[in-house]
Amino acid sequence: MQITFHGAAQTVTGSKHLITTGRNKRLLLDCGLYQNRGGDNENINRHFGFDPAAVDYMILSHAHIDHSGNIPQLVKQGYKGPIYCTAATLDLCTVMLADSAHIQENDVVYLNKKRAKNGQRPLDPLYSTEDVTEALKQFVPVSLDELVEIDSHIRFRFTDAGHILGSAAVNLEFDEPEGKTKVFFSGDTGRYNDIIIRAPQPFPQADYILMESTYGDRLHETFEDAEAHLMKIVKETCVDLNGKLIIPAFSLGRTQEIVYSLNRLHNKGLLPRIPVYVDSPLAISATTIMKKHKESFNPDIVEYMKTDDDPFGFDNLHYIQDVESSKALNEIKDACIIISASGMMEAGRIKHHIKNNINDAINTILIVGYVPPGSLGGKLIEGATEVKIFGKPYPVKARIAVLDSYSAHADYKEMMQYLSCQNPALVRRMFLVHGEPEAQLTFKTHLHGMGFSDIAIPQQGETFNLE
Repeated sequence: MQITFHGAAQTVTGSKHLITTGRNKRLLLDCGLYQNRGGDNENINRHFGFDPAAVDYMILSHAHIDHSGNIPQLVKQGYKGPIYCTAATLDLCTVMLADSAHIQENDVVYLNKKRAKNGQRPLDPLYSTEDVTEALKQFVPVSLDELVEIDSHIRFRFTDAGHILGSAAVNLEFDEPEGKTKVFFSGDTGRYNDIIIRAPQPFPQADYILMESTYGDRLHETFEDAEAHLMKIVKETCVDLNGKLIIPAFSLGRTQEIVYSLNRLHNKGLLPRIPVYVDSPLAISATTIMKKHKESFNPDIVEYMKTDDDPFGFDNLHYIQDVESSKALNEIKDACIIISASGMMEAGRIKHHIKNNINDAINTILIVGYVPPGSLGGKLIEGATEVKIFGKPYPVKARIAVLDSYSAHADYKEMMQYLSCQNPALVRRMFLVHGEPEAQLTFKTHLHGMGFSDIAIPQQGETFNLE
């Protein structure tokens, strides 16, 4: 039995892990798009490193594009099997993959202009909206804690990962020729005090663990501190300076958390009466789906909704759908808050808002989640005095603030708490995925302190035997 790491290996993008059993069955965990890899993206996303048609089964941990975004390409290249996920993940993928297809179709137009200048042949988009429609036909919704027999020798069960709506960890059992093997895949691990989603669920003892490590070297503020910090930034930017607060945020999860915090501050009478704009059609769709799946909400927000039945809506909050209304936000001269996607600032409407506001010292760009080194957000955090946006240089005069407590990823203490349900002596090997090398090395040290002895940090394309 072998496992090969085709993505999220010493990086936080492109989650993709292929298990080949002793009976020669191939099972794929996640199939995410590589993002923020510069010129490598195109090649990596088109070439999997394995034959999609030879894969028998696929299990999807959650709907984020770096975990689900290359599924249409997988199906397009010949994958015919089921794609197991939770019902909420299916609902989210329906809109998120369609949005991703739209981005692929637009991006290839820009890319082909550059290729034409260099005398290169034009490319097709990675996939189209029609490809998404076909891929969704292979999705199979599965409930949390439901035991699914994939075939006579492979079973799995989802447990709640607490990361985003519908996110699940994967607990696999393989009846191998030499005996039973249990493999656990965390997907992305959530927070124990997430302001919307339920806490991560303990999971059964595993022989092998694939564990995410995004924040393996960091600790988060508490939610109460984060909300007070957010209010402070709003006051300093929008009240004291009459500036714009620009918040890049993922359409799913982060946007709803920020809106919920602003809702709470509004209901307490603390939020100044300034307009708040959510400029992301995908965020609007994701918010609608979240309202449909209240079974994933934690007890605190359920209690809160007894007095406010819409935690994602309040006076002065405006959801922006069309492009013209989005462009009109650039003409606003007075104080306001603009929340827009994407969170990594590498695509979407947020790049336009940053371009139009980064050169004014009265404005603030507030980074509320993980951004990889080398990305636009990473450069801003590192203190760049000038950045390129759409190929043009812009001086960084706006204030850059960071508030990563809203991250849906657990910090290293929360991940250690999550792993405390395991007996380290029974874990034959742990693989750290979905993290930058520095964070992974730090987390590895913490895990050694817990008693986990054999911990590997796979490289891209590396194969390991699971004995």
